[in-house]
Order: sequence, then C-alpha cells, then structure tokens
Amino acid sequence: MNPNMLSFDEACERLLGFVRPVREVEEVDTMFAAGRVLAVDQHSTIDQPPMDNSGMDGYALRAADVPVAGTRLPVSQRIPAGSVGHELAPGTAARIFTGAPLPPGADTVVMQELCEHAGDEVVVNTVPRVGEAVRRMGEYITRGARVLPAGLRLTPQAVALAAAVGLARLPVHRRVKVAVFSTGSELVMPGEPLPPGGIYNSNRYLLRGLLAALGCEVEDFGIVPDRLDATREVLRRAAEGHDLILTSGGVSVGEEDHVKPAVEAEGSLDMWKIAMKPGKPLAYGRVHGAAFIGLPGNPVSSFVTFLLMVRPFLLATQGASEVTPAAMQLRADFDWPRPDRRREFLRARMNAQGGVELFANQGSAALESTVWANGLVDIPADTVIARGATVRFLPYGDLLH
Repeated sequence: MNPNMLSFDEACERLLGFVRPVREVEEVDTMFAAGRVLAVDQHSTIDQPPMDNSGMDGYALRAADVPVAGTRLPVSQRIPAGSVGHELAPGTAARIFTGAPLPPGADTVVMQELCEHAGDEVVVNTVPRVGEAVRRMGEYITRGARVLPAGLRLTPQAVALAAAVGLARLPVHRRVKVAVFSTGSELVMPGEPLPPGGIYNSNRYLLRGLLAALGCEVEDFGIVPDRLDATREVLRRAAEGHDLILTSGGVSVGEEDHVKPAVEAEGSLDMWKIAMKPGKPLAYGRVHGAAFIGLPGNPVSSFVTFLLMVRPFLLATQGASEVTPAAMQLRADFDWPRPDRRREFLRARMNAQGGVELFANQGSAALESTVWANGLVDIPADTVIARGATVRFLPYGDLLH
C-alpha cells in the first residue's frame, strides 16, 4: 500500500473520531419514533404478559381433572380475549381464546384440536401437563425491566415493543441536519436539454435519497457556479444551523475546482487518499462549526464511500451506539484473479443458491451496478478470489438502514 494512503480502517477510525454527537433531545409520539435514535434507556411500565393468559384457542381446566384421555368435563364458562372469567369450579372446563386471562383455579389450557365439543361438555383427548399453553404473568418482561437501551436506532419492532409495555412517548435525539450542494458548470438537471459536455446531476438525487433513508433533515442548496466567491458564499449559508455539509466532486486542485480553496478560506480542510476502490479521495473539514465531507464525484465512488464512511459518521452523530454494518460470510460464485493493491468493494448480488455473484462492469461510473446489486463484496488488498471461496458480503439491507 502507498505509504501516503490511509487504510480503509484507519480512515473510518479517523472520521469517527471527529464526530460531535447532537445533544438536543425531544420527545416524540411512539407511533412516529421508528428510525430515530433513543436518547434514554426505556423500562417497562407493566409485566408482560400482564396476567396469566391462554397461549391458544382451547379449554382452560385443572390438569388433575383429566387423568386419562377421553375425559368429559362440563363447560362452565366462555372467556374471549378482553374478558375476565370467574373462578373455575373443580371438575369443569372453560372455553378460552388466545390472549384471554386464565380463570382462577385453572392451571392448564388444552388446544381445541385435541378436544371435541359435545353439547355442554368437552371431551379432552389427551392427558395435559400442568402449565401447558399458559403464558405466565411477567414471563417475557417484568415491570421495571429495561426493554430498550439508549443509542438504539428504533426499528418498527422496537417501537412495537415500546407500545406493548405502555410507552406512549419516547425521548430521541433530534435529527441530524445536513446541507448538500453540487458544483460544476457541466451539471444539468434531468428534464433540461443536455448540452455538449454536460452530464445529468445524478449525485444530487443519490445523496438526498441516502440522507433521507437515514432520517436526516436535508436542505439542498442546488448547483453552485464554478466561482470561488459563489462557493464561499454558499458554504457560509450551508454552515448555518447544519451539523454537516456534504458535497460530491470538485474537491481537487484544478483551476475550476473551487471547493477546496473555499473550505480552506472559510474553515479547515484535510484531504485524504484512502486505500479503497472505488472511493480513493475523501475530504474532511469544518466550516463555521459544521462538519464538511467532500465525496468523490464518480457516482459509484460517491455511493460506496457514503455507505461505508458517511453513514457511520451520521449514525454516530445521531447518538447511535451501533454504527458498523453487519457482514455475511458467503460462497463466491465468481473468480477475481487480478487483485488490486487497495481494498475493493465490489457490487454484488446474493443469488438463490446461497452464493454471491458480481456485476460484470465494476467501473466507478457504472451506476447501473448499484441497482442490480443487493450488497457489496469486501475484498482485502492483494487478494485473489477463486470460485467457491468464502467472501465477506455487506448487504444493502444493513447499509441503507
């Protein structure tokens, strides 16, 4: 590896070291808390289940009253979910439904498939065990137990758990505020005529979509003319009230690349060369209190660098405790005979056979590869991959969450 380059892991560690987590906390309705980061540990307000209840539709009874299969018991009451029965008389059964409270005196529920209804009686065709099909009070969660830790990015199932234990509102960190803008006289918005030398501004759409998926508040400052004064002016406006300024391309040393001198004039900038492919160049700095990250301009490089570096930065800024994506170990259904000296992240797709295959064109401008793929294969530097080897796969499901 070039000694002037940072390794991928070094760059990630350095970037996370610059994180300034948001401090403001707001309470939101639990109904709308999915995707937010929890600011304070949450504890159950109830036992879960809140009472002994039936785990299925069937008959509640005393196990001792059914010594042999085929025992007949009179049905003394009917208890649907949401109702409370009365004490079960010895030698009788209660028709009961899933979730209904177990009546006092009963110690077992026999599923209806093992019973026969016969007028006012039930024939129990099994010898039940005490406690069968009964969910005990507090069996899953006890009152006061911690159910959700601070730093958790709330999933729909986490929000459901909060609701299940009676939490109507949740304290969460405020959303991260991100300013984005594009530079380049060659950039044209879709729907406009494409002039000679022009390109449609796909990165603007890419970054806005990625930021929205992470729950950020995004303000788009549009396309900035290739002038130093204009770039400095938009940087000052973008820094106001934002945690991060995010751009792609333009952070170079060419005569028409004004982002680098503009950031240096308004704040500070550190240019990194990272031993990763795609995505070698990255810029980090600060502008009037806001963090600045400049991504490479090629669409695939911008996409991959965002997922692997900006995403953890933003999650940590939100206060999330887990920022590293989960990886899978899968079988390579491809050969990779010409390794690079840099660590490579290849657009790949998990197939129906449990292996992973590559998109044919791994070029950094092949944006269609990001749509075809459902994840990235992580290839260490200087590593040859033969078909059948085990490779590390990063699914989009985690990277885009």
